[in-house]
Amino acid sequence: MVEPRVPGSGGDRRLELPCGEAIDPRDVDLGMREYTCSCGARHAVVTDVHPPSRFFPESLVAVLQESIEPADEFDRFGTPHLMGVVLEEFPEKVVVHDASDDGAVGYAMLWVTDVDARRLHEIVVELVVELMEHAISHADDDAAIAQFESQMLEFDVSEFVDQYRNQREFENEHDRAL
Repeated sequence: MVEPRVPGSGGDRRLELPCGEAIDPRDVDLGMREYTCSCGARHAVVTDVHPPSRFFPESLVAVLQESIEPADEFDRFGTPHLMGVVLEEFPEKVVVHDASDDGAVGYAMLWVTDVDARRLHEIVVELVVELMEHAISHADDDAAIAQFESQMLEFDVSEFVDQYRNQREFENEHDRAL
């Protein structure tokens, strides 16, 4: 006789991390940004419910959401798109878990990376800057292109990440919006 079950309650609940270790995705809570692995490394943890303001101030998030029209089921640009860019650039450093059928976890998508949360933050900023550089290169305004390029020469990704993380108080799960 077939056992009745709640959707998402059965099957293999192990997610193999980039380092080769495995975790139960149900052990990830919504406030988690990093997982300290038995391999000795810290792995960045991102869920689809984490806002893009985890990486950027709301003012930049608003510009990205106004400027980028997603070609998928999402109504606006968000964290899944940011992680998609990371996954596309570093497929061997990111594992993805689809939890859309598991109502017990509170998220639909989970990404765990081979790098810690701070390094992931730098990677996301670097990739968005590259996207912005590509977009501005198609502008018809040479002055705007020159101004953007000049600003990017002065932009220090590591310093931005340090300042932003300090302002957001990423030491606990109750960071505040900027």
